[in-house]
Amino acid sequence: MPDQRYAICIGSFYEDLAERLVAGARAEFGRAGVGEGNIEVFEVPGAFELPLAAHFCATSGKFDGVACLGAVIRGETDHYDFVCGEAARGIQNVQLATGVPCGFGVLTVDNMDQALARTGGGKRDQGAGAARAVLRMNEIRTSLAG
Repeated sequence: MPDQRYAICIGSFYEDLAERLVAGARAEFGRAGVGEGNIEVFEVPGAFELPLAAHFCATSGKFDGVACLGAVIRGETDHYDFVCGEAARGIQNVQLATGVPCGFGVLTVDNMDQALARTGGGKRDQGAGAARAVLRMNEIRTSLAG
């Protein structure tokens, strides 16, 4: 893992959650032996912008995978449904089009308590989960490349 490079794209609309998600992803990459110098973080305004940031990273040729992180908390309008659906679709499209694994670590929750429960470490930490998915998918890609 020391020679592999990973990107973290983070929607920073909820700053406190963003910091926690990035910390979880960094920790997971670190446990896999990825050095801090091989992780680059790209901040975007919110979850809707994540697919384009992931596309920039995936097509740059610099990264073996991209962890896409952010949070969308349900409000009183349909905005939540559009942002969640488009972020998920866009991130999936990036990985399918480029072959570069993109982990989906975007919280889609009803309230801040649910978001905090999924960013504080442990089994439900979505930052760590997205990094873990990227690492695993990159292992599969590498093993099949021969």
